[in-house]
Amino acid sequence: MRKIVVSVPDEELLQSVRQRVDPATVELLLWDMREAAPRSTIDIVVPPYLNAEPLLTRLNGVATQLVQWQSIGYNAVGQYLPKGHRLANAATVHETATAELAVGLAIAAQRELPRFVRQQGRGQWHGGTTRALADRRVLLVGYGGVGKAIAQRLWAFEVDLTCVASTARLEELPGGDTVQVHGITELPQLLPEAEIVILAVPLTTHTRGLLGAAQLALLPDDALLVNVARGAVVHTAELLAELRTGRIRAALDVVDPEPLPPQHELWQLPNVLLTPHAGGDADVMLPRITALVVRQIAALLAGEQPENIVTP
Repeated sequence: MRKIVVSVPDEELLQSVRQRVDPATVELLLWDMREAAPRSTIDIVVPPYLNAEPLLTRLNGVATQLVQWQSIGYNAVGQYLPKGHRLANAATVHETATAELAVGLAIAAQRELPRFVRQQGRGQWHGGTTRALADRRVLLVGYGGVGKAIAQRLWAFEVDLTCVASTARLEELPGGDTVQVHGITELPQLLPEAEIVILAVPLTTHTRGLLGAAQLALLPDDALLVNVARGAVVHTAELLAELRTGRIRAALDVVDPEPLPPQHELWQLPNVLLTPHAGGDADVMLPRITALVVRQIAALLAGEQPENIVTP
């Protein structure tokens, strides 16, 4: 039986994968890619989860069958990945956790949870009516894996949901119902009606700067912008100009630049809720990335096509 070599970047993932594979067919290596490759041939390379793009240059001169990325997004990989390497993204790993945070950010901003947390620290009991999520007109921009996971959760909150993707289409839901997905070119007509906008698109040449001054100006007063996509989908300076006025609000898991400098104005604005790109970084990640790596191993051993291939 053929044996394949798999490298993973940390001890936790190494032990997790080791429990799921047969050592007679799989040799596991610990390689965080900060030093030269331990072998000239590694069938599957799993780079580190965060800030791994520059490390991909370590694959120069290394023969691989698959580079298994640990994120769904891979927009900056092309600058560093040597030619000839096949890349798979981490679809199936982060969608649920990112969707949870997207809905959580919307609820936290609507129900003013940051204000209540600050009051708790001061021992203050001040209530007051807050905004609900129910009955809000929500515009979900992005209807891929993350967007669909967000939509599934939002429907339970009794919102008026409108979905947008790169192209208009009618999609069938589990159970036989359908959802109308609008095309991205319809945004100018949809934004003025949106009380909450949730961004869940990948960062591409078409989505970079998708929301700038002109688009933000279309939002109604008191609208909430939730971004769990990538920071550069929104033009930061133009978003700041709107937020300074207090006309709209934002709940941002991603920003541009990242990490956000300590003195950046976004930290100080009372109508902004920030989380540090934490969408997919939950405790469900380890078992899910393990399961994906194990499936990729099984595919190569069987001579089959791996999942989630995003480069030739």
